[in-house]
Amino acid sequence: MAYHIAVDSCTDLSPQMWKDEHIRQVPLTLIVGDEQIIDDQTFDQAVFLAKAALCESAPSSACPSPHAFMEAMGFDDEDAYCVTLSAQLSGSYNSALLGEQLLREEFPNKKMHVFNSRAACCGQSLIVMKIQECIGQGMDFRKVVSTVEEYISEETTLFVLESLDTLRKNGRLTGLQAKVINVLNIKPVMASTPEGSIRQADIGRGMKRALQKMVAHIEDTLTDPEDKTLAISHCNCPERAILVRKMVMEKYPFKDVVIFPTSGVGSLYAGDGGIVAAF
Repeated sequence: MAYHIAVDSCTDLSPQMWKDEHIRQVPLTLIVGDEQIIDDQTFDQAVFLAKAALCESAPSSACPSPHAFMEAMGFDDEDAYCVTLSAQLSGSYNSALLGEQLLREEFPNKKMHVFNSRAACCGQSLIVMKIQECIGQGMDFRKVVSTVEEYISEETTLFVLESLDTLRKNGRLTGLQAKVINVLNIKPVMASTPEGSIRQADIGRGMKRALQKMVAHIEDTLTDPEDKTLAISHCNCPERAILVRKMVMEKYPFKDVVIFPTSGVGSLYAGDGGIVAAF
């Protein structure tokens, strides 16, 4: 079946996803001091993290243009789906909506839908996987959209970072939440809200304890794990991601647990050593 899935670059992609002709990435721009870095396949995580560590100001990001989303959704009559970073965290969703509206003027018969993921990183990856699962099951466009929107409404994202400073400085958190991390090696366990913003769910003394608490919080919203995949994104810490996968598999009977490296946007906000989990 011919279709397009446009994803902004906060969506973490596996090597197989990068090769999938149906998936087209729309890169955000990363801003480190006076330098602008395009978050596409040329992104070098090690170089970026080194530059970010030396930068006195907080790195930031700029969302793609509507035209970039138009190109990714295809200048044709093929069905198109788009997955963006939570609208509560970025202007990417609104830019994609405008791109959809402009594209509709040229192709009035084209079926398109922009999904506000209400998530980030691997939370977006799971939505892409769900879209393709629905298409593979032979669902028509409207059924795919309704099924995936329901999936998004039930999805949860949890994360533990070494530092919340970048999130705080870019207005994604309150100052109090970010300052807690610097006291007695406290690591907050953060979670998504139903609206797609960020809340503090718990705290742990040290990274390992915080990750244990993050895994424990999966139970808060988990239903029917046998039918679900849990995804883990990591920023430059594959061993930590494997440890989290082990903890998850010992506690919950998920259908599968998959691991992704963070994209450029994910690396910017998660920071070196950050872990994100979504299901």
